[in-house]
Amino acid sequence: MGMAALLSPDEVAGALAELDGWSGDTREIRRTLDAPSFPAAIRLVVEVAKVAEDADHHPDIDIRWRTVTFALSTHSEGGVTAKDTALARRIDELAEAHASS
Repeated sequence: MGMAALLSPDEVAGALAELDGWSGDTREIRRTLDAPSFPAAIRLVVEVAKVAEDADHHPDIDIRWRTVTFALSTHSEGGVTAKDTALARRIDELAEAHASS
């Protein structure tokens, strides 16, 4: 038995409407960010890694020079849950902090 309920298509759509820059469906949500430099991209990934570890919920991360893509899905449930939308919000907060620093 899983610990997090899958979100319905309407719930995912509603969450995506509130998450700037995120896209996806019931299987996965994702966002791509451009950092000002490669070291800045890595700093963002390190901060996201700390938050993800604390939440025991880990995104798939793709780093291409200054471009970082975060993909979120609750693998144990086979799709998007509230854990994913919560982590997306935290990633947005960290990205915003990096953009203004």
